[in-house]
Amino acid sequence: MLQGDGQISIGTIGPIDCAAVASDDHNMLAALQRREGESLADLLQRLDDALKRALDDDVFTDELNG
Repeated sequence: MLQGDGQISIGTIGPIDCAAVASDDHNMLAALQRREGESLADLLQRLDDALKRALDDDVFTDELNG
């Protein structure tokens, strides 16, 4: 669960056609690029998994910034 002011954004980010980014009021917790052929449901499941790793283990996933 995100504490405080959290935000999830899904859509076009710069040159990336579809991405999902989750952040709280201090950090970007996960940034995922939708994979070819990946459904929105699958992207959201990967985002949920990445958020769990960030919140439980302090492991942050960033597929957008090289």
